[in-house]
Amino acid sequence: MNMHLYSAKQGEELVKAARSSIELFIINPRFNKKIVVDSIAHFSEKHGVFVTLEFYPTKELRGCIGFPNAVASLNESIVDAAIAAAFEDPRFVPVSKRELDSLVVEISLLSKPELIKGGSRNRLNSIKVGRDGIIVEYGMYSGLLLPIVAVEQHWDKKTFLEQACVKAGLSPNYWSQPNVNVYSFQTQVFHEDTPLGKVSEVMLE
Repeated sequence: MNMHLYSAKQGEELVKAARSSIELFIINPRFNKKIVVDSIAHFSEKHGVFVTLEFYPTKELRGCIGFPNAVASLNESIVDAAIAAAFEDPRFVPVSKRELDSLVVEISLLSKPELIKGGSRNRLNSIKVGRDGIIVEYGMYSGLLLPIVAVEQHWDKKTFLEQACVKAGLSPNYWSQPNVNVYSFQTQVFHEDTPLGKVSEVMLE
């Protein structure tokens, strides 16, 4: 994995910062984000990051947004991704204060996406379910799936690639086309075991 790995204590800090960002935004959408950003100022590395919100205990998705590429320092990206996942995911209405205590917060820290070179066979053979996430790109179309999705859905490699194409708005078999770019990446994942509860690292493999 070509990224810095974080300790359980650091993962807990980041998850709590994500939740705090959501709580403060609910109280006042114009709150000073610098308050949370500065509280985790020591996370200055740049990573892609996603924040996922799920209902407990059903694991029903409530929001998931992030940045696949390292566009800013981690302390800034966590805050922005948390707010976006809770209030800007186009698939859902904004999270309400009432339901926030029913949600678990999960963060995924991403390695730099790497282009999988070669033909369709090499793309298929290069991916390992439980280790890799996938990005499929074709022109203006792009679809990203985190590694944890394939694990939770019990997908094999081919299905994983097909579903990434579907998310991009493409036909399922587009991943095999030579003019389509397929990238893989890895993640380190931390989440609340229960809403507002203990934070644990999620081991996928």
